[in-house]
Amino acid sequence: MSDAKYFHTTKRGEIHELKEELHQLDKGKKKEAVKKVIAAMTVGKDVSMLFPDVCNCMQTPDLELKKLVYLYLINYAKSQPDLAIMAVNTFVKDASDPNPLIRALAVRTMGCIRVDQITEYLANPLLKALKDEDPYVRKTAATCVTKLFDISPDLVKEQGFLELLRGLLGDSNPTVVANAVAALCEMAEMDAANGGPPGGQPGSIWTVSSGTLQKLLAALNECSEWGQVVILDALAVYAGDEGRDAESIIERVTPRLQHANAAVVLSAVKVVLRFMDLVPTQEAARAVAKKLAPPLVTLLSSEPEMQYVALRNIQLVCQRWPHILHGDTKVFFCKYNDPTYVKLEKVDVMVMLCTERNLDQVLMELKEYASSEVDVQMVRKAVAAIGRCALKLERAAEKCVNVLLELIQSKVSYVVQESVVVIRDIFRKYPGRYEGVIGALCENLESLEEPEAKAALVWIIGHYAERIDNAQELLEEFLEGFAEADAGVQLQLLTATVKLFLKRPASAQDLVKRVLADATAAATNPDLRDRGYMYWRLLSADPETAKAVVLSAPPPVEADAAAVDPALLDDLIRQLASLASVCHKPAASFLGPARRGSAGPA
Repeated sequence: MSDAKYFHTTKRGEIHELKEELHQLDKGKKKEAVKKVIAAMTVGKDVSMLFPDVCNCMQTPDLELKKLVYLYLINYAKSQPDLAIMAVNTFVKDASDPNPLIRALAVRTMGCIRVDQITEYLANPLLKALKDEDPYVRKTAATCVTKLFDISPDLVKEQGFLELLRGLLGDSNPTVVANAVAALCEMAEMDAANGGPPGGQPGSIWTVSSGTLQKLLAALNECSEWGQVVILDALAVYAGDEGRDAESIIERVTPRLQHANAAVVLSAVKVVLRFMDLVPTQEAARAVAKKLAPPLVTLLSSEPEMQYVALRNIQLVCQRWPHILHGDTKVFFCKYNDPTYVKLEKVDVMVMLCTERNLDQVLMELKEYASSEVDVQMVRKAVAAIGRCALKLERAAEKCVNVLLELIQSKVSYVVQESVVVIRDIFRKYPGRYEGVIGALCENLESLEEPEAKAALVWIIGHYAERIDNAQELLEEFLEGFAEADAGVQLQLLTATVKLFLKRPASAQDLVKRVLADATAAATNPDLRDRGYMYWRLLSADPETAKAVVLSAPPPVEADAAAVDPALLDDLIRQLASLASVCHKPAASFLGPARRGSAGPA
């Protein structure tokens, strides 16, 4: 029968019955009782009063029963620290058991019980376990050292645990090596967060030396997938004789690029990128770069969730080394059955890889998304991407503007609105070039419903007021709903009206007085009121100074606002294949000052 039966009980007086069952002489009934206790604990019932009774069940050769009791102890040791001491002798005894599974289980459980009183009793069994003849016990002990370090760093440093862990880097079992590496890396991060030197620097807990490097490379081929990721992450921070070792490391790591596990592939890419620029010749560096494209492209054949992770990492690679994937732009064209979140990331990569050579292909694809895609978010992204291509490639700007004009002719509300915002940025990037499209924009005034689109068109009208014959009429139409308008639209209307007055003082005098009065006397927004008073005083005191201030050239627009800041980019590339590279945020922003938890599976 399934163990699910233990979770379906509504008995009253259950604790008393469990206490009696735990003292049964029959081993089968005793195991049944412990399972009931664990089930009650799992669903949130307080069974801490059974602590002494459950502890009495520890003295058993039955491995399953022992695991259940240890699970109970881990959960309640913090709330019952004095009673937890009762179990110490059994832990120490089990740590010397002939069965390696029981020895490992005892050490692991003692490490998971975060109680200071038990820490001093853990040291000797753990030291013994690190030298155990069985690799399973050694690899479990390696992970347990990290948990001990989290509770008492000084004890780990003083008792020689670090030396023993470093010794395990040369172990004959690759899983032991991987766990030792994971433990050392985890402790180096904790130590750095607590004021010690960062991992890889002299004096830190973890420094990959040239001797250690060869041990790690030797273990790499034999490790599990998790172990390979751990070792590759350690290789990525190697700082020995980089020039001499770069080619050797890349050669040994390159086979991992063909691994079936995406985590291994991304970690391998991180290591290759780390040493690619250190190879002695440009020709060799180009050869290495060519090897990176196929594995990155292959990741897009996996599940959508994995594609998303791969695309977020690929964006970082493309920003730093766009030449790696320049020949594979078509791979990032969206498929009809891609989820929206994957499509959005693919569009970003397409823009990054866009050049004058493949511009026509990219524009045709983006135009298709903008005109036939059913998802509004995707349509907006495609229109914005066309604008980003125009800002990125000056020679291609005219083609992009023509595509945007075609899209505006569709009269689809959200397409028109996004196009207006994009064209505003193109005007700022290339002043005096594409004013011929202003008429088409002004014809779609009634299509604008969103504040950002309205503000963009108002900015265009104000900036080019001298070239738009009916500029005053257009602004008056917007000003009819001035009091109810979004704050951003109000600010743009105020500035655009002042610009119109400075360019056409005779005809716009009454209009500017009305707007300034509304902005200063009737407005509740302090930003709008302050700007209104500033303009009023400027215009009253010195119109020429007002012209110099209000009609000054707008600040330059960024070529690609979606790009990651260069300083942050360096940090994220060092953390490829991690959550930081997916979120495009430094790890410290969501992990806090120090990472907590075990270094890896025990």
